[in-house]
Amino acid sequence: MPGNTFGQLFRVMTFGESHGPAIGGVVDGVPPGIPLAEADIQADLERRRTGQSRHTSQRREPDTVEILSGVFEGLTTGTPIGLLIRNQDARSRDYSEIKDKFRPGHADYAYLKKYGLRDYRGGGRSSARETAVRVAAGAIARKVLGETVQVRGALVQIGPHAIERTRWDWAAVSANPFSCPDAAMAERWEGYLDEVRKAGSSVGAVIEVIASGVPAGLGEPVFDKLDADIAKALMSIPAVKAVEIGAGMASATLTGPENADEMRMGTDGRPMFLSNNAGGILGGISSGQDIVARFTVKPTSSILTPRRTVTVAGEDTEIVTKGRHDPCVGIRAVPVGEAMLAMVLADHLLRQRGQCGA
Repeated sequence: MPGNTFGQLFRVMTFGESHGPAIGGVVDGVPPGIPLAEADIQADLERRRTGQSRHTSQRREPDTVEILSGVFEGLTTGTPIGLLIRNQDARSRDYSEIKDKFRPGHADYAYLKKYGLRDYRGGGRSSARETAVRVAAGAIARKVLGETVQVRGALVQIGPHAIERTRWDWAAVSANPFSCPDAAMAERWEGYLDEVRKAGSSVGAVIEVIASGVPAGLGEPVFDKLDADIAKALMSIPAVKAVEIGAGMASATLTGPENADEMRMGTDGRPMFLSNNAGGILGGISSGQDIVARFTVKPTSSILTPRRTVTVAGEDTEIVTKGRHDPCVGIRAVPVGEAMLAMVLADHLLRQRGQCGA
């Protein structure tokens, strides 16, 4: 099955299915001598883990990571780092009633047409369960980037309800179950999602990820532009349907003078930008400004509202997807987006060192 590996020098390969015995991955290309312990990875996995509030899936997975290789006496060895996360709370019986039906909005039909068979238990390989490994790999990518680069994310919109950016407070992100930087909007989302969940429905979301302290010069012009690789990374997350960098789609409403990020010499003797519509990337290369990206997650397709579909045998029918599902999967996508951005930056940092020596 091609397409399971991401990156060129910092390479991540994942394996496993939603209801298999375990999920895991191999992270290759990590330089030797970097301090790394399972606790460094576990902290990020805790932020993605299910069952931490009534607004997420109640599947109770501890997501305990095991480092199988590539670390000796607390330091990376330069060899592939093997990671394993055992599945402990899968309930395959929840899917037995729909194993011969295609779930609308899911990859069931597409997988069957491509491979001639499909794992109906929670979506198998297409499940968002796989993203736990990405978060683990992202924690390692942060180690490669070092302490000068900070990658953070926040949920900025659920359904039609977007945050008020004048109230953005990073401290609020860890103080509510939504990773929301607007405390007032987080309270509003509580009631809104309760209504959605009780109605047997779901909603989408928008997540913003920001990388600060990124050195200028990362990215390969033309086909391997930094923003192109970021877009691919974020689009590879399950349920993501749109990505934008900087001003993104809103740049179509700006004039040339408004969109141009003007420059002046700073007090430190280096050029500074007066705005950041480019999202920290010019010509596919980092400018030294904050890298800003947003991605949109569609509503969870597994819902209790009956939907029209067809069976594997070609018969019209209806389907209700029971089980434990997120009313808004975007809530748990914040650490996943951070991980993918960190992986891209780590890969390009190593590529820059290899080509230019710095």
